[in-house]
This record gives sequence, C-alpha cells and structure tokens, in this order.
Amino acid sequence: MEGWPTVAWVLLVTNIADWLKTVQTRDFTMKDIVLLHPSTTPHPGSFKCFTCRDAADNYECNRWAPDVYCPRDTRYCYTLHMMDDRGDSVSVSKRCATLDDCLFAGCAHVTFDGHQVCSSCCEGNICNVLVPRNESGAVFSSTSPLASSSRRHDPAALSYILIILLIVVSIFSVFEMKTVTRH
Repeated sequence: MEGWPTVAWVLLVTNIADWLKTVQTRDFTMKDIVLLHPSTTPHPGSFKCFTCRDAADNYECNRWAPDVYCPRDTRYCYTLHMMDDRGDSVSVSKRCATLDDCLFAGCAHVTFDGHQVCSSCCEGNICNVLVPRNESGAVFSSTSPLASSSRRHDPAALSYILIILLIVVSIFSVFEMKTVTRH
C-alpha cells in the first residue's frame, strides 16, 4: 500500500510537466480571445488590434497585448513577423496602422542575418490574431473598395431576387385582373 502514494506523485508530476510543455509551445488561437463585453467606444467605428513590440512569438504577443482602442486616424491592424531559417519565430510586432503603413504586405529575406520577414495588414476588430508565415498569409485584407478589386454580385443571390420579383409581379397582375373583371 505504501507504493501507491509514490506512483500517484509520479503521475501527477508527469501530467503537470506535459501540461506546462503544451501551454508554452502552442500558438495563440481564436479560442484564446475572451469575448469582449459591449462598452462605450472612444469614437464611431473604433476597433482594437493585438499590439506588441518584438515579442518572442505570436502567443507571447497576443497574451500580453493591451486591451485598448486604436487611434481615430488608423483603420487597419499591422503584423510584422521575423523567422529564422527553420521557420521559427524570432520576433513578432503588431500595432494599429494607417493605409500608408499597409502599402507593403508580403515576405522578404533579410540577407545579413538570414531571417525571413513577413508583414500583413487586415481590417476588423482584433483581426491580427495570426502571424504571416509565408506569401499566402502575408496579405493586405480589407473590406474597403480601396484594397479590393471590383466587387461582383453573387449570381445565386441575383437569381433569387429575380425569382422573387417575378412572383411578386405575377401576384399583382393576377390581383389586378380580378379587380378589372369585377367592374
């Protein structure tokens, strides 16, 4: 019976060590974002971005990001991610940004130290939860017409609108024919 407390302690310490390892190495996900309670905003259309400077990785950046609104003259969230030659994070910086700050989005290799640097911009409340790791993630995503090409309407939605319009017109024409035949 005396061996059981030792086994229990070993199992407990092993579980705690495994838990600490997974907490420290995981990336920050959308599940980690606490739902923001509605509150008064400093100005109409205000939003928040994850904000940090030279954090060790994305998790550390998002974990300690201050919960403040962006200034009125900003509209986007900017992310700069520096990686070593294996793709591991060296530095993560995030902030609120203007359109001018977002004109370059993409990846580049820094020749003097061999690091790859990727930057991205996005539009929306705390939209910069992830870091760009390659060209497909290093983009400028915006809902405004400035950053997007011509917007096209969804053909299925237009078909539904056309069908509804035809039904309404046919109902009115039947109703009109009944009122004309009564007089």
